[in-house]
Amino acid sequence: MLRQAVAADVPGMHRVRMSVHENRLVSTVITEEDTRKAIEESGRGWVVEVEGQIVGFAIVNIINSNIWALFLDPAHERKGYGRQLHDKMLEWSWSQGLAHLWLSTEPGTRAQRFYEQAGWRNVGKTEKGEVRFEKLSPNNVFQPTNSRYARIRG
Repeated sequence: MLRQAVAADVPGMHRVRMSVHENRLVSTVITEEDTRKAIEESGRGWVVEVEGQIVGFAIVNIINSNIWALFLDPAHERKGYGRQLHDKMLEWSWSQGLAHLWLSTEPGTRAQRFYEQAGWRNVGKTEKGEVRFEKLSPNNVFQPTNSRYARIRG
């Protein structure tokens, strides 16, 4: 079952985050309090539950238009839960008027392939060497300000 995350879900979300094999937290410490703030103050989160247990979650930060997290318990990968979380997160973000979103992930991972297949655009590397992706809202129509281009179109 996919639903909006609440503060009581944070321990389960944290358990999932610590269970992953790729994009592991090594030099960065993200606490349960960081996760609570992410779903209550700076954005929104969603969880997938199976038999009452959280097996995946996603969080978007609406302040900086960033996908803060999308993680699945490795035992529940390849069941469509990641795509459900992804699509719900984008749907909500676009409904809030965001024009674009960005995220970063380790290169050469399943996450990188997931985002490429979901239509995210690889725009280069971050300072930490992660792959940076961006995605435009379907409502974000390019409006050129270059007068030469406007003359050609007009």
